[in-house]
Amino acid sequence: MAVLFALVAFAVVGLLSGVHWYLWRRLVGDTTARGGLARRVGTVAAVVLPLISVGALVSGRAGAPFALQQALAWPGYLWLALVLYLMLALLVGEAVRPLLRRWLERRDAARLAQSAEPLAALPAERSPVAVRAGTEADTDTVTETVTEADTEIATVATPPPSRRLFVARTVAVGAATVAAGTVGYGTYSVLRGPRLKRVTVPLAKLPRQAHGFRIAVVSDIHLGPILGRAHTRRIVETINRTNPDMIAVVGDLVDGSVADLGPAAEPLRELRARHGSYFVTGNHEYFSGAAQWVDHVRELGLRPLENQRTELGGFDLAGVNDVAGEDEGEGPDFKAALGDRDPARACVLLAHQPVVIHDAVDHGVDLQLSGHTHGGQMWPGNYVAQLANPTAAGLERYGDTQLYVTRGAGAWGPPVRVGAPPDITVVELAATRA
Repeated sequence: MAVLFALVAFAVVGLLSGVHWYLWRRLVGDTTARGGLARRVGTVAAVVLPLISVGALVSGRAGAPFALQQALAWPGYLWLALVLYLMLALLVGEAVRPLLRRWLERRDAARLAQSAEPLAALPAERSPVAVRAGTEADTDTVTETVTEADTEIATVATPPPSRRLFVARTVAVGAATVAAGTVGYGTYSVLRGPRLKRVTVPLAKLPRQAHGFRIAVVSDIHLGPILGRAHTRRIVETINRTNPDMIAVVGDLVDGSVADLGPAAEPLRELRARHGSYFVTGNHEYFSGAAQWVDHVRELGLRPLENQRTELGGFDLAGVNDVAGEDEGEGPDFKAALGDRDPARACVLLAHQPVVIHDAVDHGVDLQLSGHTHGGQMWPGNYVAQLANPTAAGLERYGDTQLYVTRGAGAWGPPVRVGAPPDITVVELAATRA
């Protein structure tokens, strides 16, 4: 196991080193003069920024002081997002480079041809040969004419090194602008707070008296060194404005300990719903100390469902632990949560990861509410999320069971969302029986 971990770590370091060498080459080496200030500054940045990113990734797991985690998080995680979009933009730039060079060559050749036309049009008596028979004044005039034309030709015929520098700088500036703009918009998408979505889900077993029951579903809040108390407050205010019948917090609430993030989670105490608020663990709770967070959310007024079930008006509400809890002997237990229930009643299951949908189908669940995927968070991560999960976002049916996956209200790592805006979803249950 240790050997495998070492090999994976070596591969990751090698990949990061290769990526940053390429970025340095295209953004610094190809665009700046050797020994110049810009070259030195760019080289230092190419070394320091990835080190900060590594520090941001490992500081939490290493138990670093929370203040240090916060200091590393913003520059470290934003740099990771920039690296992604710089790489994508520069790879596109590789295709643009030859096209731009060819355009410059044609432009310079056209200018050169235009500059040569005046020499060809000189009358015979004004040609350099005829000047020898002319006056001294004529000689001076023609010499001046030829000299000006030669100077223009030399100027138009741009040396290849200058042309390469122009192309390199154009591609670098374009890539940096696109990447910075993308990351800036993605950061704004997270910091402005999640969007509110509404989805109606018909359930065949739902009685008429429960028709229209509204569940506010929120997942992946990811309180941590970047997203804190203000983030929680925005989420609470958004949920309370919907006046839901019930609130479901389906995992990945935090990235850190209660000692560090307890104040950030405090606004959850203000959640309001007629049938209460419920919580199930996500994989990040097990990275952060699941037991302490289960106890703490209970103090905040949420009811944890740890492989448990409760009866609400018209349907059963069940919750299972996240699969990450299996390493601690606290994984999902569908038999404990659903084994002895009345199958004639509708059942809604809270489970952080969509991958347990097949267990839900086997146990007769009517609707599973999940998160975890972030919808991919940053394009093209949506393709990875689709490969790794049965459903990456939205509502889908698996046999008699429906699965709804929210994109989540926060962000893990870079506080950036591109193509997968954060959301809180109000799921309205609809009875289909007369």
